[in-house]
Amino acid sequence: MLTSVIQLYKQAYSGLSKNSWYLSIVMFINRSGTMVVPFMSIYTIQQLHFTIVQSGWVMAFFGIGAISGAFIGGRLTDKIGFYDIQVGALLIGGILFLILGYQRTFLSVSIGTFILSVCNESFRPANSTAIAHYSNDDNKTRSYSLNRLATNLGWAFGGGLGGFLASFNYHLLFWVDGCTNIFAALLLLKLMPRATIRKTVKELADKAAASTSAYKDGIYLVFILLCTLFATCFFQFFIMQPVFYKIQWHFNERFIGFLLALNGILIVLIEMVLIHKLEGKRNPLTYISAGIIIAGISFALLNLLPHAAWVAILVVVMITLGEIMSMPFMNAYWINRTTNSNRGEYAALYSMSWSAAQIIAPAVGSQIIAYGGFSMLWWVLGSVCLLSATGFFVLKKLTPNTRPMLIEKIN
Repeated sequence: MLTSVIQLYKQAYSGLSKNSWYLSIVMFINRSGTMVVPFMSIYTIQQLHFTIVQSGWVMAFFGIGAISGAFIGGRLTDKIGFYDIQVGALLIGGILFLILGYQRTFLSVSIGTFILSVCNESFRPANSTAIAHYSNDDNKTRSYSLNRLATNLGWAFGGGLGGFLASFNYHLLFWVDGCTNIFAALLLLKLMPRATIRKTVKELADKAAASTSAYKDGIYLVFILLCTLFATCFFQFFIMQPVFYKIQWHFNERFIGFLLALNGILIVLIEMVLIHKLEGKRNPLTYISAGIIIAGISFALLNLLPHAAWVAILVVVMITLGEIMSMPFMNAYWINRTTNSNRGEYAALYSMSWSAAQIIAPAVGSQIIAYGGFSMLWWVLGSVCLLSATGFFVLKKLTPNTRPMLIEKIN
């Protein structure tokens, strides 16, 4: 039995390119230093003595910068290439973290946060394009899952370390975040040679298709809208559910922290194996729809089941399963619609949808709670998830299973 399990994990992680592993290592180091953003609101209120309204505006500027950065990063990736954008975003972002740590006024912090967010988020489309570049049709979904695994591990480590450092000195957060960014850039330069894409005869023949803009792809725009709807629901798991567990179910902070950590633990333990079993067997939209339905049911269970610790654990397990079944295959879907010449633009739109949801989620969630309470929120989230899943199912009828991707060669 144990031998079979070990063999299963070995198969799940085998067959990935060396550069996919390098990208995941760089992502882990980068996300391990992510500690300024989670503590930004507390920092601006307690250390800089901003009002709650001012702190909210700072975070709003971060969200606006994230959307702008994803758009700019996607355009630059298609023009310059994913390698230079990744290195530049990490290096400049690291320096900007150090500079932001010395800002004290509302105006300077807001401007600094916006510029930093633009730079940081420009990394995402370039990184997504790089993962697609170094994978093939047989392992592209697992390549993204490996990157997600690295991101989740980094977030967990960075969040814990950030809380520890903040108890001593908030300024340390900016230094660690900045230095890990710079170290990640240097590591990328060390591990991976500069990559350039040489166009093949087939790509030149398909030049007209390659120049298609993501912003003119109607089906893809519908896909992005549906992703935004689901992401707005999913973010409530991190934003409003912890508040619900504290206020309504009276769980202590330690147990709430365990529930959040359980999400990351489950992703690390089962995502790669599950994706290995599912990849290539069905249309990605089939798995996306199924995952979103599972997540929607988990929200509804908060109204249907008793107030108990085992229910909270069950909800986390279901939300995580829904996340695992949907998000990696969302990446697989948009990759299948791209070519060498427009992949950055498609990646940018996908990143922008999640950045937009990160802004919308707290605003919408708080308003629903204010007018209808938590019970209303869970019903609304379940309904929106069902709507989103239905949309993906309809989209499946309108799109082919796969779209041939152009051959890429690296000089």
